Amino acid sequence: MSEKSITPDQLPVAPQKKKERKKPPQVKPAMQMRGFAVWFLMLALILMASQMFNKSEATERLDYNPGFTQMLLSGRIRNCEIVRESSGTDYVTGELVELNENKEGFKKFRVDVPSVDAVTMLLLENDIQFKVRPASLFWQAVLNVLPVFVVFMLIYFFFFRQMKMAGGRAMSFGKSRAKLMKKNDDRKITFAAVAGVDEAKEELQEVVEFLKDPKQFQRLGGKMPKGVLLAGSPGTGKTLIAKAVAGEADVPFFNISGSDFVEMFVGVGASRVRDMFEEGRKNAPCIIFVDEIDAVGRSRFSGMGGGHDEREQTLNALLVEMDGFETEEGIIIIAATNRPDVLDPALMRPGRFDRQVFIDLPNLKGREEILKIHVKQVTVDEKVDLQKVARGTPGFSGADIMNLVNEAALLAARRGAKSVEYSDFEEARDKVSWGRERRSHMLDTEEKKLAAYHEAGHAIVIAKTEQTEPVHKVTIIPRGRALGATMQLPEKDRYTQGRKRLFGILVGLMGGRVAEELVFNDVTTGAQNDIERATRIARSMVCEFGMSDTLGPRNYGSGEQQMFMGREIQQNERHGEKVTQLIDAEIDRILKEATAAARDILEKHRDKLGLISEVLIKYETIDGAQVTHMLETGEIPDELKNGKPPEEKREEEAKKTAEVEKAKTEESEKQDDPAKKENSSVST
Repeated sequence: MSEKSITPDQLPVAPQKKKERKKPPQVKPAMQMRGFAVWFLMLALILMASQMFNKSEATERLDYNPGFTQMLLSGRIRNCEIVRESSGTDYVTGELVELNENKEGFKKFRVDVPSVDAVTMLLLENDIQFKVRPASLFWQAVLNVLPVFVVFMLIYFFFFRQMKMAGGRAMSFGKSRAKLMKKNDDRKITFAAVAGVDEAKEELQEVVEFLKDPKQFQRLGGKMPKGVLLAGSPGTGKTLIAKAVAGEADVPFFNISGSDFVEMFVGVGASRVRDMFEEGRKNAPCIIFVDEIDAVGRSRFSGMGGGHDEREQTLNALLVEMDGFETEEGIIIIAATNRPDVLDPALMRPGRFDRQVFIDLPNLKGREEILKIHVKQVTVDEKVDLQKVARGTPGFSGADIMNLVNEAALLAARRGAKSVEYSDFEEARDKVSWGRERRSHMLDTEEKKLAAYHEAGHAIVIAKTEQTEPVHKVTIIPRGRALGATMQLPEKDRYTQGRKRLFGILVGLMGGRVAEELVFNDVTTGAQNDIERATRIARSMVCEFGMSDTLGPRNYGSGEQQMFMGREIQQNERHGEKVTQLIDAEIDRILKEATAAARDILEKHRDKLGLISEVLIKYETIDGAQVTHMLETGEIPDELKNGKPPEEKREEEAKKTAEVEKAKTEESEKQDDPAKKENSSVST
């Protein structure tokens, strides 16, 4: 059978729903009355202004005797009008024979008269036209009441309303500012969204199980901890894991910051604490999360800067609510801070924050798991090895890894790629760790040569020193605030440092300065940051780590501690001038030994120093494998020989970019010009 062809017009059309007309927003009666009052006030002000303007500009006030009588006898008055006031004060208005200043009419006058009969006789004797009329009681009453009404309205709008609003805010000052996330919320977060903190999740899993089934723990008489303190470095996910606990338990979650309790009015913070716990009792079982609790939980009586009664009252209210006479079951407090050492001891005792969970930086496995969570939001190339990316990010927190993935996605989008490649992660890591390349900050020949020898000195010394991290990349392209950089990546996560390893770090830091001195017989300010870091490490070795054979295993204090609590002044042991001289002598000895060790290495490999410097001047950036190849063979790697210098690569990229922009411009011109568009279609 032959099938009938169906035209597009014969296709069935789905019925369209009628668009509902949106109803105009209804105005509340209070807003209507407020609008009428404003318009009435404006009208009254306009009337008062017009009356005052007319009286001040067109009317001249005269005295009855001798001003009015003399003008009347001299014939300067044209006509008059006698107005009889109900209050008894009569007056006469009229026109003079002179024109006003604009010469568009006659001047007007007004004079209060003691007797209407006397004025009437004078006007009749001088043959002046006049008439008598009573005053308008309505307008006179309006003009008398209007100023009082206007003043009252102004006071109402600018004083009473402000007082009323301020009073409303004052009544709400003591209310809690905690934000409530209710049960079955679509925004809830679970433990599946948290990675790299397995131990913390295990400890908090008990809190989740208690909130789900409290009777399981109460059956044998046990009590669940009332408070859990999450401590750790910034960006490790303290707030995220607190939200995950609430999401797993599916209970109401109150979120508030420690700074929300602090106000300029006395007693507000304590009132907010009480109100927050009252709201928690109404929604029990629930979780109250206080972020940055050190804002209100700092230790009392520190002895510095006087007292702070308002903060102490807030802390006292928090202590009472957590473990006082009116405590109730079903409320668990989770607090987060990155300064647990400054918290008050009463806040840390059992019965308040019973359990302290330390959230450390993620290890290699944790960083890989965090990467897997964040790369779900971006398009990543299949060839990217996330374990390799995680291995190159030691010391990164969860927030740093999220930033790394975001920067890699932005870099890939900027170059027009369809997916994020491993090179994008490499560049993003270097950008996050050491800063972005500043190619616009070009160095001249002398500065480029100086930077090349400086960074080559670092690379050679690091490569030839035992127990140092391997060289990752060497570049003389300005990055961040530095003119060049020798980048190292640790082979694994390290939690302790030995004396040999610290001394190796010092030797590597001194390599750049020693290279400048060997080649140019001079030193520059380029080693300022290296010397600063080396001095800090050497002082810590002597004063804090007990790594000096002369001074022995004793802590002398680094002198760089911040006095947060006022305790450091009392706890730091004061030592005499002789010990201070010994400390300085030991620091000088360690730094001089590191400098001498760096000098010995560079003198033995002087030829390699020149080779690596020349390669850096020509190619600007080399990696650690190429540095190792040149140190072992003394030859330039084949990939550098066969590759193009950076200047040629930049020229080719600039040409490609110009061609793409030209093609886009021509295409847009064709679309704008119909004639060109028609010619192009005919030619095709």
